[in-house]
Amino acid sequence: MNFKRTATTAALSVTALAVTFAVAGPAAAATYGGECGSGYSVVNSAAIGSKGTVFLTYSFATGKNCVVAKRNSAGSAVLLEAGLSVSPVGTHWPAYDGGYYTSYAGPIYVSAAGKCVDWMGRITGTEAGKRGTNCG
Repeated sequence: MNFKRTATTAALSVTALAVTFAVAGPAAAATYGGECGSGYSVVNSAAIGSKGTVFLTYSFATGKNCVVAKRNSAGSAVLLEAGLSVSPVGTHWPAYDGGYYTSYAGPIYVSAAGKCVDWMGRITGTEAGKRGTNCG
């Protein structure tokens, strides 16, 4: 009798735990949605902590790179920033967009055919990106 009650309690605990994980799963990662326009393909990306992703894209037709910093899910406006430069970046980002946005910052563009680029995205103080990448 005691064994049956223990088995039932254990089964209910496992079910409750499974429901908790199903409801409180991780937030969906940001995906590139063509924000840079037609002909741009993602060539690099970096997670901005758990808040979103910064995407570096390139168009062979124009020879331009484009950057978009995108939240995992849209919501109330927060500080979003995107920066892009032919490497090395100086004291400021030549191509920059920043403000209080609900979804993404950018798109911003730089002509960089045959050159390395520095790029970044920032969401409420958490930054990601890379320097001196995607050369040529």
